[in-house]
Amino acid sequence: MEIQLSSEIISQIPKFKLGVIEYKDITVGDSPQMVKGRLQLFQESIYFDLENKNLTELPGIQEWRSIFKTFGKDPNRYRPSVEALYRKVEKQNYLTTVQSAIDINNFFSLQYQVPIGIYDSNQLEGPITIKVAEAGEEYLGLNRRMNSLENLIVSADKLGPFGSPFVDSNRAPVTEATKNALQIIYLKPSTAVKNAERLTESLMKMFTQIHGGDASYYIVGGD
Repeated sequence: MEIQLSSEIISQIPKFKLGVIEYKDITVGDSPQMVKGRLQLFQESIYFDLENKNLTELPGIQEWRSIFKTFGKDPNRYRPSVEALYRKVEKQNYLTTVQSAIDINNFFSLQYQVPIGIYDSNQLEGPITIKVAEAGEEYLGLNRRMNSLENLIVSADKLGPFGSPFVDSNRAPVTEATKNALQIIYLKPSTAVKNAERLTESLMKMFTQIHGGDASYYIVGGD
């Protein structure tokens, strides 16, 4: 599926980049015990690491808060999704397992300190553009609220925005019925392209180990 960055994003943040993974013929279900255990242990480790730290000073969260500010969105009101995850862990409100695709998404989002979205490809109509939303654009999110998207970075297809590093819409969620999926890693702009490729491939390999199917990845944007 063709994905491109808007000229506005490139001009404001020249090093903006995404890791993109396309999955075919996957099987989504209950997470294996190994994934459940790793997710729980990792959250406990993060909790203890945060005891003497300011959460907003973590590199990934700091960079994504800065990106929100660059485009005129207050990160204290509209937090990057990865920061929302970390705040839950900080309060020991640990993430419980949902299903295998969401659990892997959350695990790697915490590990990389970046927002990650995963979408049912069959619910999307390409091409996809990563852009800054205009006034009046909104969607019903997975947070069950109607979300104003103005000045937020969004992923949009022919039907309009469906995802964001803030919160995704309820239009194309991955469920246990999903067979084909698109995963977007909203990388830190400071990440070198080789490192971006390495972490994107790492996520793809773990995902396919659990879900089967075929997958390919690529980086959009760069230095």
